[in-house]
Amino acid sequence: MTGLMYPKSPSKKKKRQHRESILQKKDGRCWLCMRLHGDYSQKAGIHKHHVFFGSGQREISEANGFTVYLCWNHHIHDGGPEAVHRNHDTCLLIQQETQRKYEQTHTREDFIRLIGRSYL
Repeated sequence: MTGLMYPKSPSKKKKRQHRESILQKKDGRCWLCMRLHGDYSQKAGIHKHHVFFGSGQREISEANGFTVYLCWNHHIHDGGPEAVHRNHDTCLLIQQETQRKYEQTHTREDFIRLIGRSYL
């Protein structure tokens, strides 16, 4: 008993709706393995990568489906030379592909308004 006449009901956290990736379905495959090496096999331990990250852009990526699924070797810093968090060219490739896909249904100005710059 809390001793309050009208005890507060437990608050429920609002679950945000996370949009599906605009580049791929979540099917256990690594986007970079497919794109760079033609490897379409399913991998264990796929990681969700937010294409645009830092300074509030992770939330923008989540809300707009700017995500891809990557294997450990392509995601983590020490995973390998093609890992997105250590290889600028690999990171840029995903950012450009995401922008191209977004611009199929929106304008470049819409993208720049959302992300702050163009990657193309």
